[in-house]
This record gives sequence, structure tokens and C-alpha cells, in this order.
Amino acid sequence: MDPLTHALASYTLKRAAFPRVSRNVTIAMLLAGTLADFDGLSAYISPSAFLTFHRTYLHSLLAVILLALLLALLFHLPKRPPTETQIPFSAIFVPAFAASLLHLLMDLSQNAAVELFWPISTRLFALDWLAHLDLWILGILLAGILLPLLSGLVTEEIGAKSKGPKGRVGATIALATLVLYVGTRAILHGNALSLLESRAYHGEPPRRTAAFAESASPFRWHGIVETESALEDVEIEVGPGATFDPESATTSFKPEPSPALDAARDTPAARRFLQAARFPKASVEKTPQGFHIILHAFPYSRDASSGRRAEALIDTDPSGKILSQELAWEPGTNRAWW
Repeated sequence: MDPLTHALASYTLKRAAFPRVSRNVTIAMLLAGTLADFDGLSAYISPSAFLTFHRTYLHSLLAVILLALLLALLFHLPKRPPTETQIPFSAIFVPAFAASLLHLLMDLSQNAAVELFWPISTRLFALDWLAHLDLWILGILLAGILLPLLSGLVTEEIGAKSKGPKGRVGATIALATLVLYVGTRAILHGNALSLLESRAYHGEPPRRTAAFAESASPFRWHGIVETESALEDVEIEVGPGATFDPESATTSFKPEPSPALDAARDTPAARRFLQAARFPKASVEKTPQGFHIILHAFPYSRDASSGRRAEALIDTDPSGKILSQELAWEPGTNRAWW
């Protein structure tokens, strides 16, 4: 999820669940709800650093706890004037932990995987329910924050007194609507997967499938299907009256097995790339020296403008001996880290 959405979600959580906390605790919550995304700054170091740090260590349950502890200590320990009451440690830790956990849950609901149980396990988890930038979630959070402000101005204008903390009702409704929206997305995602798994693609049954959310509509999904010989890229409509034609899928055939391809996949650069890529796609080109092998994250053409995307480049001689290997940015994707 983008940093703006995370910041709005943290502030909405503050107004709904912790409406009377001090300004320092509010700042701690905003930091807890956004700091994990700074692992994306690793993109400015190298593609290898990006694959190593992005959505890994800082996007884990352990990091949620440690970040909340760090922020609680940061805002609790400094000495204050005798006339100023010190904020209890728990009064900072609990809100910060809640904001940090909300960040992790929102990112877990996307298609970009996170290392949820690091360092116990490096297994990647992704629910695929939400798009990276979800316009509906952004609208829900903005409405939950701005509409109560407008309502408060009207109330003050007519001289009526508001009951309870300002903005709490609007924020609570926004969070409830958000939970309902994500739950609906989860159901529609299951429907999209069922469609993908129930069809054959050019005579071959699916081996693996995934349905990725589209930002503009919860009824439109981007499907990826892996078969024995190909990767299929297809649009899915779910909901009343929707139809699905597997023949509309764009097919990208896998390369034929070869010693050069096997050797390339066993290089450190390829292993690092394959650890992060959910649907890797290899392309093999004949060169005067042997073979040039590129490992992409499929579908690389559709998402070329969506952010930083790494690829593995390996050169071999005709017998499959490795001549060079590197991780590089896919052309046109060396852009915003979030």
C-alpha cells in the first residue's frame, strides 16, 4: 500500500480507537504506520539490495513489535518539565503497536508478498485482495476524516454542542466500512480464483493460478495462470452477469529445457531473484558467445510503469558455462520506490 494510504489509515485508527491521546502519541502512531515502507529506499542502492530488504525484515510480525517498542521508548524516556506529566510507556506502545500491525495487515492483503514470520521463516505471504493503490480505500479513509470536520464546522456555526471526542464516530464508521470492503474483496477474489482453476488453457489444465486486484473496480481482476508449457495473462470479470473466456488470455510460452537455462537458474543472481518472484518467466536468446538468459517477473510488460522491478541477466557459453550474471532493473521501471 502507498505511504499516503498508510498514514490516513493510522490517523483514522487513532481517531476511532485512541481519540484522547496526546500529540506525541499521535506522532508515534503515524510513524509506526508508515516507517516500514522505508525499506523501499533500498532501491536507491541496487536491485540486489531491493530484493533483499523490500517488504522483508520490516514487514514481519517481529518488526511490528520492535518498531512499537522503539517508538514507545523514544517518546517515553526524554525528561519533561516538572509541570508536565510523563506519558506511561503502555499508553504509547499499545497505539503504536496497533498502527504498525494495521500497516502489516494492509500490505499482507496485497499481491506484493511479505516475509510475515521472519526470522523464523523466509516464506512469502500475499493474499492478493487489494491493489497497491486502492482508490476505494483512499476514498473511505478521506471521507472518514474530512466529513466529520465539515460536520463539526456546521455544528459550531449553529451553536450546537458535540458529544464525545471530535471525529470518533466518522473514523469508526470508516474503519468498519474498510473491513466490510476488504471482506467483500476477499470473497470476490475467491470467485476469480475459482473461475481460473475451472478452465483449461489451450488444452492444458492450470498448475498454479493467481488473481490480482485492480484499483478501479472490485469486480475486475488480473489473472495469471501457469500451465505445463506456458504462462497465461487474462482479465477476469466477477459478479452478476459476468462472463469469462479463457481463450482471451495472452499466452507466453516457456523456453525449451537446456543445459544453459539449467545453469543460469542455479546462479546466485537467479536464486536471489527466484526467491522473490511469484511467477518467473525466462527468455533465452542466442548470442555469438553462447546464450543470453533473462529472468523476468511475469507479466513484465503490463506492470512496466508500476514501480521498481528487478530482473536477472545471465550469459553462458554454448555448453552452459556461466560467463556473467547480474541483477538489474527492467527497462522503464527504475522509478518511485513505494
